[in-house]
Amino acid sequence: MNARLSRRDALLRGAAIGVLKVAPLLGLGDAVSALIAQDKDPARKPTPWNEIGPFYKKLAPNQAKLRGPNDPGLPVTIAGRVFNTRGDVLRGAKIEIWQADHLGLYDLDGYRYRAALVSDSEGKYSFDSVMPGHYPARVCQHVHYVVTAPGHRALITQLYFATDPVFEGDPDGNYNRDPLVLSRELVRPVTLSGDPKAVQANVSFELVLERA
Repeated sequence: MNARLSRRDALLRGAAIGVLKVAPLLGLGDAVSALIAQDKDPARKPTPWNEIGPFYKKLAPNQAKLRGPNDPGLPVTIAGRVFNTRGDVLRGAKIEIWQADHLGLYDLDGYRYRAALVSDSEGKYSFDSVMPGHYPARVCQHVHYVVTAPGHRALITQLYFATDPVFEGDPDGNYNRDPLVLSRELVRPVTLSGDPKAVQANVSFELVLERA
């Protein structure tokens, strides 16, 4: 018979010939189910930390539309999901974000380009904004994040953009031109869509929290 063994059958056969060993307190069926589940939803690396910066403000509104209809700058939609390091979806995580406008200026009096979002039942979040400009005291364009969820350590990080002119088309080699960019993982690809008169940028940024 040439049919390929299922994942479960292969693991059970491995146990029978001694390739897979199970601790006495863990049943074979439970062990095999756990291994299969891990394959389907593998563990994830925690999102690297990045400093909070000077312009954090509490009580930002829960709004996913940061960009106004007449706001100048390149429209960008940033979206992702929130997990923990075991691969579990984190529903109801609080995602606080803030950024500069397209000129690199922060709103210090109000809540322009600031939001406090909540991940949905699938751990998803998204918001519409503009590509932030270069803040005078920083090298790279960036968006700040503070992410919290019960039973997990708070995540403070920043999102950077692979299209930033600072990287000169080579974020792998040039990401550390900004001394605050401590990890290449925080520099994310940018996809452009739309027609030449209405270009839209799209960025995916997954967030992974460590358990407390």
